[in-house]
Order: sequence, then C-alpha cells, then structure tokens
Amino acid sequence: MLPSALRNSSKLQVSAIFVRSFATEIASSSSHSSEPHLPPPKHPTDSGTNTPRASRLHPAPRPISPRAYPALPHLPPSFGRNQLLPVSNSTRALLESIVAEFDAPIRYAFAYGSGVFEQDGYTQTKDPRDPDAPMLDFMLAVTHADHFHSINMHQYPGHYPLHARLLGSDYVSRVQTLGPGVWFNAYVPMKGVTIKYGVTTVDNLCSDLLNWKSLYLAGRMHKPIRIVKDDARVRLTQQVNLTSAVRAALLTLPSEFKETELFERIAGISYSGDPRMVLPAENRGKVGNIVRNQQPQFRELYHRLVVGLPGVHWPLNTNQIQQDISPQARSAHLRKLPSNLLNGVTARFAEFQDLRKEEENAYWVKLSEDQAKLNRVLNQEMRRIVRTPATVQSLKGIVSAGLGKSLRYSMAKVSKWWKSSGGSK
Repeated sequence: MLPSALRNSSKLQVSAIFVRSFATEIASSSSHSSEPHLPPPKHPTDSGTNTPRASRLHPAPRPISPRAYPALPHLPPSFGRNQLLPVSNSTRALLESIVAEFDAPIRYAFAYGSGVFEQDGYTQTKDPRDPDAPMLDFMLAVTHADHFHSINMHQYPGHYPLHARLLGSDYVSRVQTLGPGVWFNAYVPMKGVTIKYGVTTVDNLCSDLLNWKSLYLAGRMHKPIRIVKDDARVRLTQQVNLTSAVRAALLTLPSEFKETELFERIAGISYSGDPRMVLPAENRGKVGNIVRNQQPQFRELYHRLVVGLPGVHWPLNTNQIQQDISPQARSAHLRKLPSNLLNGVTARFAEFQDLRKEEENAYWVKLSEDQAKLNRVLNQEMRRIVRTPATVQSLKGIVSAGLGKSLRYSMAKVSKWWKSSGGSK
C-alpha cells in the first residue's frame, strides 16, 4: 500500500495530465488552421486603471491568494474566444462597474438575459437605466458561499430579506446548496439600474457544466452570456458544456437542417421539464424569442465547435448544416455526453448491458441504431434532469427573495406569459 500522501500526489498528477490533454483536444477542434494566431483573450474587466476601491469593511476582506488553489495548466492562446461575446461599450462599462461594487471576492461572473442581449417580445431600450428596460441578470461564482454572504450581508443588508439577515450567512449558504445550488437576490437597485444576481460556488458551477448535474447553470450558459469576470477553470469547463450541448442537439436532428433549428434545440434544453413552462409563469415562445434576435451570438458560440466534430458539414457562408447520421457516427456523440445524462440513457437500454461487457463499441452502435427511440429517451432524460432542480429553485425563491419580492417577480412572469399567449390582444 502506498502512503496516503503519495496516493493523493499521484491523483493530482493524473488530473493535471487529463486537463492538459482535454484542453488541447477541445482547442484543436474549436479553431481553423486558416485563422490567424490570436493573442490571449483580454480579461473582460481589464481597464486603463487598476486602482483598488477602498474597502468598507474593517478589517478588509482578504483577497484570494493565487497560491491557495492549484493552478490550471496554461490554456492555448485562442482557447475559448468564442465565449467572449461583445456588447456595446456602455453596457460593458455598466456591467463591469456593478460587479466591481461587491467587496466580497468573486471568482467568475457573467450577465445574461434580455437586459444584456436583445429578445423578441421584450421592451428594448438603448439605455439599461431606462425605467422600461428589463432587469439585469447576473450570476456570481465564488469560492466559499458562507464567506461571500457574510461579507455581502454586511455591505448590502438590504439585498437580503429580514429573516435571512436574522439567521445569518450560514443559513443563507445552507439554503443555497438546495436544488441546483444557487441563491438569488432580486430587485436590487445598483448603479441606477435594477438587477437580480445569483450566487453559486465555482465547484458547483463546474460540476454542472461537466456532468449536467442539474442543467440549471449549464443550461443558462448554453445561451449567449457576457462574461464580466473570467476564470480559466470555468472557461475550460464551459467549452466542454457547449460541446456537450451540440452533441445532444445533433443526436435529435436529421441529416440536414438549418442553423436556427440547431440553436433552438440547444436553447430549449434547459427549458424542457421546467415547471414554469407548463404553468402560467413563463413566456411560451421564449426559446424562439431568444434565438431570433441573438442568432449572430449563437453562431459565434457554436460554429467552430460544430465544424470541429467529425461527420458535420457547415459552410461558413450558409445556414444549412449536414451531418452523418449513421449508427457509427451517432454513437461517437452518444458516448461523450455528460455523465448524468448518459447514465440515465444507458439505464433505459438495460437489455443491452451484456453486449456492453463483451464489446464496448458494438454496444454504443447498438444504442444508436434505433434513432426514434434514442431521440425519445434523450428528451425524456433531459426533462428528468431539469424538472426537480428547477422546481426546488422556484420554491426557494419565496425563501431567498421574501414574500413581497417573490410575488412581484411572479406577477411579472405571469404578465409575460399573458402577452405571449395573446391575452393582451
């Protein structure tokens, strides 16, 4: 038996080798040899000045030490550049200034939704500070939830309902772990706008991006987002998440289809099984609304990833995509799906488990032969993954937002549903 320290050291070495090899594999599939060698993506929050803002806490919160966590291997210079979607200079400056207001340490942050990228069916204004502008949505990924909420509750007590302030940051962090692992503070005024921000941990975020544990965070990141504060570990796992979304969508699409069909299939993954899409609490045409006005962003996110996959043909100047749908080609996508989805799928094909023990490749080809059944199983399993965490998170909204804000948020959602169903006509 090896000493425990030596065993742990070996595991870390193996993990580092795996991450390096996976980063290289993804990078080679997400870039063209004809494209120029680009410099490393500029940090989204880079600016001309680096003057730190004075902390309001005494003692000031300790900055995250770069030596406190093992560093990831260096990513290739152009790795993940498809994730850096542009927004207007005024929107970029506003988003960065809002995230910079938090004293609590944040590892990764992104903004999303109709307040950042235009959607059909929503009032669009050039100025996010306009009273008719939609609420700005943020997701903040932190290292330790309890530490973040302790500092944030001291800085912004009004962001939390009274009972949360009385019970403290430990209570908030425990509630956060329920369901998909997110705590939301909604209807928060900041920098002249109204925002909603969710808090999760980097570990929880990366787990969902890799394994589709709940698809709550991974599904949001299938759609265009604006990265406000970047992190190499999240950038790597997000590239895996985007590739997984492409594979899952391709398995449910025919041999030839339009790019809009691909984007709608990907955008719809996180809404399948969501109870809000059944109840009068969400715009029924939300997926189509998102894709129609964000098609350039979807293309930037996915084009290089799609053409890097074997058997897929998508010329740059067309919106038509062709793919090989032979069982052999489909099996290559199937066996690389996220573990939570793949485990659910294989459990539905239990009659072929003996074949898996005899010949692994033949097993995956066998599962891919019946295209209609596999499509049905994939859709059912994705709905299963989404349903429970989405339901729990909806119920948590009453706890995290308080009854008043929760009712206000629900009424806004019902209003959007009413308009989308034609009730306002």
